[in-house]
This record gives sequence, C-alpha cells and structure tokens, in this order.
Amino acid sequence: MAEQKKIRVGVVGLGHRGRWMMRLASKFECAVPVAACDILPRNWYEKCWGEEMPLAERFPDAQFYESYDEMLEKANLDAVIVETGADIHADFCAKALAKNINVLTDIPVVANLKEAEMLWQAAKESKAMISVGANPNEQRFVELLRDFHQKGLLGKPYYMEAEYIHWSMPTETALIKALNENGDWRKLLCPIRYCTHSLGPLLTVLDEELRKVSCFGTGPQTPAETKDSMSCAQFQTDSGVVVRLLRNGRCRAKIGHHNYRVFGTEGYMERIERFDKPVIRYNSMKELNMELKEVNGDFMPIAYENNPIAKEGHGGLDYALIDHFLKALIEGKEAPITLKEGLAMTLPGIYAEESSKRGGEVMRMRYPWDEDWKAEFD
Repeated sequence: MAEQKKIRVGVVGLGHRGRWMMRLASKFECAVPVAACDILPRNWYEKCWGEEMPLAERFPDAQFYESYDEMLEKANLDAVIVETGADIHADFCAKALAKNINVLTDIPVVANLKEAEMLWQAAKESKAMISVGANPNEQRFVELLRDFHQKGLLGKPYYMEAEYIHWSMPTETALIKALNENGDWRKLLCPIRYCTHSLGPLLTVLDEELRKVSCFGTGPQTPAETKDSMSCAQFQTDSGVVVRLLRNGRCRAKIGHHNYRVFGTEGYMERIERFDKPVIRYNSMKELNMELKEVNGDFMPIAYENNPIAKEGHGGLDYALIDHFLKALIEGKEAPITLKEGLAMTLPGIYAEESSKRGGEVMRMRYPWDEDWKAEFD
C-alpha cells in the first residue's frame, strides 16, 4: 500500500498560541509543518516564552516568511492555521480560501459584520474547507451535554448561562511581558466580543440562532484598561430560549475561567470551575433518582484520556481540534466546526458590544445566511 501523502501545513501568527499550534501539528504523523509567517522575524529566529530553542531550530526544514501572500504563493500548502491577533483573522482566511488552501482559524472568526459577509462569500466560492478553532467545543462537558440532550434526558433547553472570568497574571511574568510586546487581545477587544468560548458549547444543543441581545458594560475600572472591565449580555432565540453571558477583561479573581449552566424541560447540567477544581453535575426527571450526579469536569475529551501527547495544550482540547481537522481533510468530510457555527458564536459578541454602546438597546441579530442579512453597522 502506497504511503499516504503528508498534509503540508503553514502557520500565520507566531505568538504564544501560533507557535504552540505549530509544535502540536508536528506531532501528527499525517502532517508536516513546512512554513510559518509573522511580521516579527524575532518570533521565528529567537527563543520566546522561555522555550528551549527558537522555532527556526525546532523546524529546520520549514521556510519562514514575513509576507503572508508570499507564503501562500510559494509554500505549496495543503492547509494553513490562522493564529493572528483576535481581531484580524478574516482576511488571512479569505486569502487562503481564494487559493483553495484549507483553513483552521482561531476564534473569534471575524471582527465586524462586513468581514462576516466577506468571509461567508469567500468560503462559498472556494473548493477548500474552513474549520473554526473553537477548542472549548471539544471539551468533555460538551461531549456529555450533547449525549445528555440526544438521549432526551435534558429535554428542550429554555435557559442557559455562561461566564468566562479570565484571571490576570502579574505583569512581571514572562507571558505577560511577551503578550505586551506582541499584542495582547485582552487590551484590544471589549470583553463581550470574546464570547466564543462561552457561547460555542451552549449552541451545540440549540437548533436555532441567538436573535436578540441587550448588553451593559461597567466601563474601565483600572488605569491599565481602556475597555469595559466587565460586560454582561442577555440573548434570546426566536423560540424564547434565554442565554446570559458574563465576560471580563482583566481582574484578580482567580476563581476559575469557564462555567456553564443549562436548564432543560427534562433535566439540568452544569460545569462549575472554582479554584482549579472543575466539576460537572447533572440530573434528569426521566431518571428515578433526582439527586445531582457529579463527574470529573476536566477539559480532556473522553477519547483522548489515555493519549499522553493529547494532555498538552488546554487539557487536550488543542490536540482534539487539530486531530479532527486533519482527519476531516484526509477523509474528505465536512469541517468539524463549520464556518456557520463559528459565525453563530462570534456575531452575538459584535452585536452585544454595539448594544452596550447604545445603552443596552435590544437589538435584532442577523447572519450572512439570512434572507434579510445586511451589515448594518461597522
């Protein structure tokens, strides 16, 4: 049997996450990183974030480019991983799709409504696949929630909530210093805009989009901030499902990042993370014992529990993300997390920020696949 051709992978954006995803991709036998691109050559040629060696030494056969267009033209790529700043993903994705190069892009997918329209059209016109790197959708909680829902134990979800409270490390740490030098998305985005980690998992058990939003922000509460310290948004679907989301910019509350609660007509499930002790609890009216059952709430997807390599990178989520992307390419299947799913978890944050600017005005949300779609504000 002929040896399978390896997938030639390029990475654009060599910040903390971009360089990690390049190293992780190299651990898959079916893939080989052949190219990397960044506007800062030091991110390729010098050691960063306390790493043992520069990427140039770790990947001696890979070609470095300062020009993304040149990398797409010359590197003969099968796939590109987009790990640029959180507000500049769309153009990089669209350029790769225009050359029929498959894309795995980080989230949020777009920065505004015009980009959503542009990228939606670019994907429709391309022969390549675009998959969204929403790694929270790979977590154990989502696996259990989907299964719980599919078995009818949850019933119809009618209220859900999530919070993403990101603890801020002291400024003297090497990571924060590097983020400040390379651009820290926490300083760039209004907190509610980074809603994908929270909404993505919840949307996996909804068969409709979020359609209404009202949002309020606290304003900046420390001299280091220019955006809201905290933002709180409330969303609603056309059938009346309510979703509440709390997001922060920077704070000293090291209590645990990701929390979810899902109320259904037949059951309930939550993931509560406090002080590095995540736990998942659930019950259902269809079971005799209504006491809340409790299981491990770690991120690690069940299928990768015994894979020592998978343990690296957000508790196995990054490994699962790349694994599913590469398998979809090899098997010619649909993207593991489609662009439609990515936009459905991204655009609510853009509308929520606009609602906050308008004093909490209730706004109707549209998506590029809607008949009445329009990019109604910048």
